[in-house]
Amino acid sequence: MTVTTLKLNERDDVAVAIKDIPEGFSFDGGMATRERIPAGHKVALRRIGVGEPVFKYGQIIGAATAEIAPGAHVHVHNLGMGTHKQDYAFGMAAKALPPAPGEPTFQGFHRPSGRVGTRNYLGILTTVNCSGSVARFVAEEAARRCLLDEFPNVDGVVPIVHGSGCGMSGKGEGYEALFRTLAGYGHNPNFGAILMLGLGCEVMQVADLVGRDALKDGARFRYMTIQGSGGTKATIDGALGALRELAAEADRSVRAEAPASKLVMGMQCGGSDGYSGITANPALGVASDLLVRHGGISILSETSEIYGAEHLLTRRAVDEATGRKLIDLIEWWEDYTARNHGEMDNNPSPGNKRGGLTTILEKSLGAVAKAGHAPLAGVYKYGEPIDRPGFAFMDSPGYDPCSVTGQIASGANLITFTTGRGSVSGYMPVPCIKIASNPDLWKRMEPDMDVDCGAILGGATMEEKGEEIFRMMLRVASGEKTKSEAQGFGTVEFVPWQIGAVM
Repeated sequence: MTVTTLKLNERDDVAVAIKDIPEGFSFDGGMATRERIPAGHKVALRRIGVGEPVFKYGQIIGAATAEIAPGAHVHVHNLGMGTHKQDYAFGMAAKALPPAPGEPTFQGFHRPSGRVGTRNYLGILTTVNCSGSVARFVAEEAARRCLLDEFPNVDGVVPIVHGSGCGMSGKGEGYEALFRTLAGYGHNPNFGAILMLGLGCEVMQVADLVGRDALKDGARFRYMTIQGSGGTKATIDGALGALRELAAEADRSVRAEAPASKLVMGMQCGGSDGYSGITANPALGVASDLLVRHGGISILSETSEIYGAEHLLTRRAVDEATGRKLIDLIEWWEDYTARNHGEMDNNPSPGNKRGGLTTILEKSLGAVAKAGHAPLAGVYKYGEPIDRPGFAFMDSPGYDPCSVTGQIASGANLITFTTGRGSVSGYMPVPCIKIASNPDLWKRMEPDMDVDCGAILGGATMEEKGEEIFRMMLRVASGEKTKSEAQGFGTVEFVPWQIGAVM
């Protein structure tokens, strides 16, 4: 008999439709659907009264807002957030993972800092939006003149352009977040060398970044301002000369063997659907655990999209202080959204809902599956350097480009990205592996997807797919291009988190 629904936990009140199920179709031992159930959506397994909690993944995903009959479609018309209170049980489930057998390696670029890059780009790092166009002019002129032709070990020139850097306070959380982001990109090992370009009069001064964050290696860093250089043309001419010198330095780096422990993987999900928490996310969790077991770092983020599932992470915290740091972030976000007239349940998005997700609680439970089972070793601010191996959490919005930007600033040299609706973004200088949650997406958008986790619905095991993702991580870290890289993505997705007033 063909399987049409999937019950994820014995406690669950709902099952997930594996494919479209017509009205009146018998499932789960003879129960019949009362209406059409779209693929990825939920069908009730019992009668649920108004106000009763509804369980999926063995956890509460909301409360019934109307009477729900067995076999009925469970979605936004009859399921809402409801009240929920979590037991944080700090550290009660923290259990170190056993070391993994073998010593997997990749071919990477070894930096003086001891970190290892998976790519070897030149970066043009702008301090302010006002220098963004000139940074792009420099990159375009470098391409037109084939400046890198004589430097085969350099992957390209990446202008890092954004919409901030001025019209902001020179102190406080907004300034510090941008400072950490720019400094973090300056130190990311996927850059072989950096040209920092400012206008000259902005709040985020080049001199402050250089002075406070020690971006002072004369061989790998150069600094310019457009005002100090004499305008656009003079800046472009000077920048091209500086890039040539930087390229010569970066070209001295060649790929050499490095242990998997040198990988720092940022984990993201975007355009999630009802399958994401069943296939792609837990499969990535297997890969994350493998990386941690080999001594590497995996980073979970998107604080607003773990809301309602934070107790699953606090239970795995290495100590109470680490768990409380995560709850402090949750409370900050509750205040942040309230004072900006928002709600923590502004998710799921319209696309998420079309894919079968109903509440942020349901979405968060699926998102946290990316984190596998490793202990939570640390909790970090947006763009703060990750300073210890293991599984870490970095604070960020749920907006994917903004969250990935923070992870790269924190040191990620590889990004993995699960999706159920489809995503086509990239994140230079860091390669991004796209993981499809369902077979329809894989069939529809295979030129944009790297791994098909929809195969789990057809019988592939979670462990097999997790191992496949891990092996692809090693290949991509060694230079294999991802689908998004091959298509040229990654030049517009630098999106620092803007906190505070624009003045």
